[in-house]
Amino acid sequence: MSKSRSVVGCALAAAIGAMLVGSAGAADAGSISGDGYFLAPASAAPASVATASAVSASAATASALDPSVAPGGNFNLSVWSLQLPIGSPGSPTTIAPAQLKGASGYTNPAYFWSDKNDGSMTFWDPEAGVTTPNSNYARSELREMNADGSAADWAIAGTHRLSARLRIVSVTKSVCVGQVHVGSGGSSTKPLLELYYAPNGDITLGTENSTDGGQTRHPVGNVPLGTQWNYVIAIVGGQIKLTVNSTTTSYPIPSSFNAYHQYFKAGDYNQSSSSSTSNGAKVKFYVLTVSHS
Repeated sequence: MSKSRSVVGCALAAAIGAMLVGSAGAADAGSISGDGYFLAPASAAPASVATASAVSASAATASALDPSVAPGGNFNLSVWSLQLPIGSPGSPTTIAPAQLKGASGYTNPAYFWSDKNDGSMTFWDPEAGVTTPNSNYARSELREMNADGSAADWAIAGTHRLSARLRIVSVTKSVCVGQVHVGSGGSSTKPLLELYYAPNGDITLGTENSTDGGQTRHPVGNVPLGTQWNYVIAIVGGQIKLTVNSTTTSYPIPSSFNAYHQYFKAGDYNQSSSSSTSNGAKVKFYVLTVSHS
């Protein structure tokens, strides 16, 4: 039996269906980025598969999201918790699902709110924010939870999907907008994958080489800053499948992850730090759904 968590109003749940458009760009040969990550060559990248069906969620999104309510009034935030870039060093403030859900749920005018014009769920994350012990970067980011309030922690077997429609308003260096992260099963704190967006519009998937670390970056598309785009991050049949607009690519899951359960994250995980409280990343979500079967 399949269970689906809709994180947008019911009118939009069907609109997400197949995620659309944008071909993946890649270099001709592998290289090392300025950050020290391996960039996969085009010849080594999995073949792209264009999504056959297409839906346009733009019009539905504009009418479905209510700018006058908290994000929990437009999105089913009863299955997410929120980590903010504030709190005490090494211990960021976390907002529980019970506080997030509903039209009168939690909102923060600095870090998490409904856009007054289009109702989008808006995240802001300054470079000088509070971080977790295992990261140098702050975040305003959702962490997947179960309906009973416990932390989501699912096995790789089966089919698991995180689907989104979003746009990035501003970013200084790079921002992570979606993750699959290890849960129980061992001592690793590494993500299985992270989806990044850069100021020049480049979208890159980072896949972890093992639970001990090391990440390979795969160019998967380009969308101009401020433009809406779609992604679907899926774990299907023991593989990673990523759709960015109409292009789907597949990647193997390293065997070291098989012992671990996983969970999704989505939002605004900035990938730069400084003493600045004005530089950072702003991300707006128009659709966000999670499903497991």
